Amino acid sequence: MATNASADEAIGTSNTLQAPQAHIRKMSEVNADIPDLLSEAKDATNAEKSMSIWQAFKTYPKAVIFSIILSTAIVMEGYDVVLLANLYAFPSFNKKYGSPTGDLTNPYQVPAPWQAGLSNGANVGEILGLFVNGIVSERYGYRKTMIVSLVAVIGFIFIPFLAQNLIDLQIGEILCGIPWGVFQTLTTAYASEVCPTQLRAYLTTYVNLCWVMGQLIGSGVLRSLVQRSDQWSYRIPFAIQWMWPVPIIIGVLFAPESPWWLVRRNRVEDAKKALRSLTSSKNADSSFNIDDTIAMIVTTNELEKSLESGVGYLDCFKGIDLRRTEIVCVTWSIQNLCGSAFMGYSTYFYEQAGLPIVDAFDMSMAQYAIGFIGTVGSWFLMSRTGRRTLYVHGLAVLTLLLLLIGLVSISNSKNAAWGIGSLLLIYTFTYDITVGPVCYSLVAEIPSTRLKTKSIVLARNVYNVMGIVNGVIVPYMLNPTAWNWKGKAGFFWAGMCFLCFLWTYFRLPEPKGRTYGEMDVLFERGISARKFARTDVSPWPGGEGSGEESGIRRVTSDEKTKGAGSEEMVEKV
Repeated sequence: MATNASADEAIGTSNTLQAPQAHIRKMSEVNADIPDLLSEAKDATNAEKSMSIWQAFKTYPKAVIFSIILSTAIVMEGYDVVLLANLYAFPSFNKKYGSPTGDLTNPYQVPAPWQAGLSNGANVGEILGLFVNGIVSERYGYRKTMIVSLVAVIGFIFIPFLAQNLIDLQIGEILCGIPWGVFQTLTTAYASEVCPTQLRAYLTTYVNLCWVMGQLIGSGVLRSLVQRSDQWSYRIPFAIQWMWPVPIIIGVLFAPESPWWLVRRNRVEDAKKALRSLTSSKNADSSFNIDDTIAMIVTTNELEKSLESGVGYLDCFKGIDLRRTEIVCVTWSIQNLCGSAFMGYSTYFYEQAGLPIVDAFDMSMAQYAIGFIGTVGSWFLMSRTGRRTLYVHGLAVLTLLLLLIGLVSISNSKNAAWGIGSLLLIYTFTYDITVGPVCYSLVAEIPSTRLKTKSIVLARNVYNVMGIVNGVIVPYMLNPTAWNWKGKAGFFWAGMCFLCFLWTYFRLPEPKGRTYGEMDVLFERGISARKFARTDVSPWPGGEGSGEESGIRRVTSDEKTKGAGSEEMVEKV
């Protein structure tokens, strides 16, 4: 069957996938205003999807600014991940906290069990912080939760800064991990809720850019202090973490609450005020209307309630939300299962592979600079290819690179270390232009809005559990007093990365260009992951043919952008 209908004309036709009428009736029974709100919600959906990126930016400039301010807190976590993992390559740190090895090349080493314990200390704290955030932020809001967490991290930094032994460091890492766990999910959820569809991918993946910036700053700080032999060579890096919380607190004090959270709390008028604070009345796109946008938020919230989407952790494992929870959890855990642990331990890895300590830190700085460029590059790719395509192809390339790292490590050549280092730089660029940043967009777009925070919490906790596993096995893989695999660990991670590729191909859907209401309908109808991008959908009925037995049509990926007059082949599925 052929059609030359545009995306706008398709909405409301019998070939368009819509929310079942039974759910619309159920929504109307709970909220008597739903019949009036549906038309406004449909207008807001069309307006949001028709905005260009530049129009969205001009309409939501303050949402962009406040989202950036909150997400910058992630710099602290990225900084600390590099800090602790690479301090293991610091002679002064090893002399203070390590044990004699009897090896003239490495006279002191922090034992592998303690390396694993310290690396996992922050993960344990983050798991606690994540679960706390899932409850507290939904009850008290994003702003208050963020401010309290920032104040807490100011106090907790004193513990590792003043640490006299490994136990002190462990306690400090666990306690600092609690607010870091809050930052991990709260910033992503806030960014995804305050901005429109066109900006969602950029502001959520900015979280990954903050992570990379933290890693780059941490590596630079350590590089500048590596030749110092006193205690300040490792205490100054801990103290630098105090530079972030106060400016971010000031920014958060001026930030409005998420309109979506306010609607979930039945504070619709406050949601309108918050939306006004996030948008520009002077430069807003002509199609933008605050009342219509609030109507879209209210109707999406009511639709999810009619689909029996609750707000508790157990609701994440019920009905259609079970599939969404699986997707976000595996998507985020893939970051830890695809061999990215090599990047976190890069300086230590380079040193054990045979590079001098100064060259090892120089390579790490180059690695994180390349990661920064890769993340920015992902913004251009996502607007063209989508999230799923980047994830699938990215994992395929990463598998090949890890296999090559393993093969090069077999060589006894003196240049093998530089070869491994070069491959790891390519790996970093590939990771940070695909899997690294795209993950943050996916985990924010896939869950229902009512379960967004808790779904992200669960996903990040699965990621942290995988991080704990990595924190145990990677030090053993690289430590010369343990398994001493060095570059041969690439074979192990290549196998894991290939398994991630297979899951992604069959289970990961494409959310590019979809509103939250559209995502709800696609999951409610059980659309296959590989057909998400080609299924035409309008969540709100209207016009002719809006009956319950609406069909589904598959369209080519160009149809939504070509508009009226483009002829595409459409088939019933």
